[in-house]
Formats: sequence, C-alpha cells, structure tokens
Amino acid sequence: MSHTHTPQPGPATLVPGAQLGLLSIFGSTFLELVSHFMLMPLLLLRMKGADVSTTLAGLFASAGWLGIFVMTPFASAIAHRVGRRPALWLAGSVLTLSALLFTLTDQLWLWFALNMLSGIAMALRWVLAEALIAEFSPPEQRGRYVGIFQTLVSTTFIVGPAAMAWMGANNPQTLWIVVIFSVLGLLWTAFIPPVPEAADADTAHVGLHGLWQALRAHPIIMLAGFVGGFFETGVTSILPLYGLALGLGAAASALLVSASGLGGVALMMPAGVLADRFQDQAKGRRTLMVVCAAITLGATCVLPLVAQITWLSWPIVFLWGGAGGSLYTMAMTDIGSREKGITLVNSTSVLVLTYTLGGLVASAASGALIDWSPTVGFPAVLVLVAGVGLVALVKAGAQPGKG
Repeated sequence: MSHTHTPQPGPATLVPGAQLGLLSIFGSTFLELVSHFMLMPLLLLRMKGADVSTTLAGLFASAGWLGIFVMTPFASAIAHRVGRRPALWLAGSVLTLSALLFTLTDQLWLWFALNMLSGIAMALRWVLAEALIAEFSPPEQRGRYVGIFQTLVSTTFIVGPAAMAWMGANNPQTLWIVVIFSVLGLLWTAFIPPVPEAADADTAHVGLHGLWQALRAHPIIMLAGFVGGFFETGVTSILPLYGLALGLGAAASALLVSASGLGGVALMMPAGVLADRFQDQAKGRRTLMVVCAAITLGATCVLPLVAQITWLSWPIVFLWGGAGGSLYTMAMTDIGSREKGITLVNSTSVLVLTYTLGGLVASAASGALIDWSPTVGFPAVLVLVAGVGLVALVKAGAQPGKG
C-alpha cells in the first residue's frame, strides 16, 4: 500500500499551526511538571518522616530517572509507530494515572514502581516535547524559543516545591492538588495541532541503531547533556536530603530545589537569546557551553565551605540550576539547528538519555555520599564531574567541526 507523505517544512519554513503548537506544549508541560515537582519532594519528605534511610530515599529518587533511562531509547520507535501527537497523549495519560495511584497507597515498593512508571511516561513526553519545540520554532529564533521553554521548565522547579511547602508535606490534600495539575496538563495537550508526517519517516533508523548514529554524530553535545543533567536535575532531586544533612528544616530543604529552578529561570532564556546573536551561531553555542561548564565547576569548588557557611548553599544551587540548564539549552538548540523529523527525535532521545544518565548517577550516588561524607566526599565527586566536563568541552572547542 502506498503512503502519501506531507512534505516536511524546510529550514526556512514553519510547521502549520506552529505558534499554537508552541503555546500548547509550553502550557501542558508547565502543568505536568508543576505536578511532578510538587510530588517528588513531598514523597521524599514523607519517607524521611517515616524514618526511611537517606540512602534508600536517594534510590527512590533515582527510580524515576531509571524509568526515563529505560524508555528513552524507544521514544523514536513509538513516535514513528503511533505518531508524535498521540504519543504525547499516551505519556500524559500515564503520568496522570501514576499521580492518582500515589494517593491510594503508602506501600514503599509500590511507590518505587509508580515512580519508575512515571519516569517511563516522562521520557516519552520529554523527548517529543523537546523535538517539537525545536521543529515548531523559527530557525533564526530557535535559541530564544528553546531558552523560553527551558526557562518555563525551570519555573516549575520553583512553583512545584513552593506549592508543596505552602500546602504542607503532611496535608492529605497536597497529593490531590498534584493530581489536579496533572489532569489539567493532560487536557491542555489536546490543543497541540496535528503534526505533519516527517519527511524521513521511511528512511530514518529508529531504536538502538538510530540512537547509535545520533551519538556518533554529536558526542560532545551529549557530554554537555550529561553534565547538565548531573547538576541541574540529578543533584537537584537530592537537595531536600542535603538540606536536612546541613541542619535546615523540611520546608527550607525543599526550597533548595526552587533555588536551582530560579537559576534556570534567570539564565537559560538569556543564554538562548545570546546564542542567536552570534554571527557564527554554532561557534557561539560552543563558547557558551564552555562558559556554563566553567561556572558549574567554580560554584562546586565552593561547596566544601557550606558546612561552615550554610547560606552559601543558596547561590551555589542557583548557579548549578542556571549553568546546568543553559548547557542543556545550548545542546538542544544545536541539535535542533542540524536535524529534522525522526532524525531529530533520535538525536533528542540521545541527548535526553545522556542528560538522564547524569541525573540518574547523581541522584543514586548522592544519597549514599551524603550519608557517608556530606562535607568532603559529596563535594569531591561533584568537582570531578564538573572538571571533566569543562576539560572535554574546551578540547572540543579547539577542534572545529567535532560533534
């Protein structure tokens, strides 16, 4: 049977309904992530209130990242099979169902399973939303729109934990507010316009082959994604536990996550706008990546002083969120400027995979490191990761054309 393909817009044209598509993805993502970032610190604080160890709580935080990591390699195959728009609906439905089920059980093993299921759905939605933002954006303003989207995502780091702190971790209504936000996000997804079939739908590889091709094409971009994920989201997910280890109260510890989000809000959109202003945009993005990696390393080097000067934790976390998020913004903008269609979904999947791996490693290791050595071992590992990332990006910048 023959297939008629809608021609995919070229680099100088926009997908029909692009502005509505951008608004719809922005709105639905905001609501679903507010739900998520209310839920995660809420569950961590309830676990600590039930005398669950910090190490086990850290493993719980990593279960969601594990779900993202497991699902991401298959995102392009699912999008290819069912379509990008229906796949977004599927992901939103699973997220809403998982949030609802959290209200119905206190069993820790079920919480682990639901957190992993949420991660699986989040992976599918994340990859497709990022790819469609890049595809819906005007080429000459792609950095701006990707920056706006990442800023909106970081805003949820603030709004979610702040709403949870305001409602109270022990308030039985808090979980239901989480569910309401998730339902509203799912409904908003309905406004995303139909997406034309990708021009490379019959030629692009999907699954592991497609991911391997994308990784080989953009190795340094993917390293930037790993470092960004490690600091912006992985370490951020464990900040409530770090705050408690420093002697902060439960509400203040949860608000450390908001400080990370505030950094993203303040820095990511300006970084995207600045990237668009370079005459050589590709070189400009690489330069900004090096600057972001240097800021991350500098902030991390101050971390050992936090045990004596607790207030330093706030600007450090702010810079982690801003610089780590800007690294990811530059990486996504770079990929969006080079790829389209299913190939773009593949490359976005690998970027999300490396970002997720960074988050998974950080959240899984940080709980144990905080238990073992919050003032020496924890900072030392973070300095090592930031330093390796900076050196690799500097070397890549000295070799033009290296992906």
